[in-house]
Amino acid sequence: MAVASASPLPAALSAKPGPARSPPRPAPGFLPLRARRAGAAPRLGPVATWRRFRAEAIKTQREKQQTEAPVEESFPAREAAPLDGADDPMVPSDESWVVKLEQSVNIFLTESVIMVLDGVYRDRNYARFFVLETIARVPYFAFISVLHMYETFGWWRRADYIKVHFAESWNEFHHLLIMEELGGNALWIDRFLARFMAFFYYFMTVGMYMLSPRMAYHFSECVERHAYSTYDKFLKLHEEELKRLPAPEAALNYYLNEDLYLFDEFQTARVPCSRRPKIDNLYDVFVNIRDDELEHCKTMKACQTHGNLRSPHSTQNCLEADTECVIPENDCEGIVDCVKKSLTK
Repeated sequence: MAVASASPLPAALSAKPGPARSPPRPAPGFLPLRARRAGAAPRLGPVATWRRFRAEAIKTQREKQQTEAPVEESFPAREAAPLDGADDPMVPSDESWVVKLEQSVNIFLTESVIMVLDGVYRDRNYARFFVLETIARVPYFAFISVLHMYETFGWWRRADYIKVHFAESWNEFHHLLIMEELGGNALWIDRFLARFMAFFYYFMTVGMYMLSPRMAYHFSECVERHAYSTYDKFLKLHEEELKRLPAPEAALNYYLNEDLYLFDEFQTARVPCSRRPKIDNLYDVFVNIRDDELEHCKTMKACQTHGNLRSPHSTQNCLEADTECVIPENDCEGIVDCVKKSLTK
């Protein structure tokens, strides 16, 4: 059976004069395997074929990400500088089936934990929040641990990731202090369950982060998203009751503190100083905790694209280098105005 060739004819054949030309032979690379001569052009090797399919998979995944609803951001993401002399352990293969598998596993694990919490803490809200906040801090400890190891070996060194993850753990720490002040850790069984789960969650996250940072960030996003929906439902059911209760001292010390650098730091989708909490009662406290969880979701979503995370304050430093934008010290309104001015250029 004749095999048709999709490639153009060689230049020598197309330029040969005379009407009685014989039909051009197919290019050697398209001949059947048995008919190929010893000197014929070889097919693509396994390495070249793998590279071709990987490039197509990366292109497909990027097109898919562009069609999805993006996370709201106040300023564009900064491209990561390439590493010299070492492979980057933070770059996984972007094959679509791998992403789907990772997300399916994460959703299954999250829903399994939610079922356990729903069964144990049916009507004990503060105890449930204490367990949630104990668990929510763990991924950021794990991320920082692995990143420090990568820095030690000289594999990967970006300060923004460590700084932002520390700010996230600092925020969750104060959530935990608030729940403790509300009596969420009154029973030893709740303290034991929270710490028991956190212990194994830490080592699981370390292994997951080393295997696939994207998967670890997505799992943390699932946990934070569940925390957001839990607080949002709690606010809607107990709004009037919460408005009659005073705010805990831990919440006042954190949200109304004069130094909110770390509070701004974990909100990578916002301009620094663009969010300042109002605390008049316990309802306001839970509103801010809920909004914090939403900001964690945005940050974890941004982390799933390699090199997309940047510190809000490092962006501010770039703006300060602009001669047209002079930001007075501790002037939050000036920071916001300069960021908006930079974006309109």
